Amino acid sequence: MNEVTEVMHALKEKGNPQRIQLFIKHGAPADKMYGVSVADMKVIAKKIKGQQDLAYDLYETGNSDAMYLAGMVADGALMNRKQLDAWAQQSHWQMISEYTVPWVATENTLARELALDWIQSKKESVAASGWNTYAGYITVTEDDQLDMDEIQSLLKQVEKEIDAAPNRVRYTMNGFVISVGGYVLPLMKAAKATAKKLGKVKVDMHGTACKVPLASQYIEKMEKMGKVGKKRKTIKC
Repeated sequence: MNEVTEVMHALKEKGNPQRIQLFIKHGAPADKMYGVSVADMKVIAKKIKGQQDLAYDLYETGNSDAMYLAGMVADGALMNRKQLDAWAQQSHWQMISEYTVPWVATENTLARELALDWIQSKKESVAASGWNTYAGYITVTEDDQLDMDEIQSLLKQVEKEIDAAPNRVRYTMNGFVISVGGYVLPLMKAAKATAKKLGKVKVDMHGTACKVPLASQYIEKMEKMGKVGKKRKTIKC
């Protein structure tokens, strides 16, 4: 399986109309997806692992399933700034902007730089990618390599701007606070203080059963489990 047409055919065969209806509630474009489960995508991903150019071509199709799959296959470390920026700009719903794009960006040496630039974007999806990319960056980077003052400044930015931020940006800001509290041991107390100030963050989930995690509880749960400060090798699922 080494051609876009082959992969797209495989995705279409695994499509599910009911799953499309579910994803539509989360903001997915109905005409740009087949409704493939992540489990089925993982099977396909194993068959095309290492095919970087194929991953690029899949993302360019604009099909949500193919774009998500591209993020599973692509090695973000091999992508350049122009490609990563393009992926952020082209993302058209939250599964791409908040997962696929941060996945590859976090693998790149430009992760922090990209995150800071994207966070300032006026485009909701790009800003959301930025917050999740920085969250991913601190998740996989040792504390002695992090700029603690910068991260504290971002916590203050969240406190100041979250109420007026776009819907999905509020969600990812809340996730950023959780990541700081759970993965940056020296700033756990600072993150908990921010989480306490935020309280329950209001995000429109469009009638779905999904909920916004309460940052303070989430951090405390990680603390009780002894997981605070334990870095991950990757943020890819």
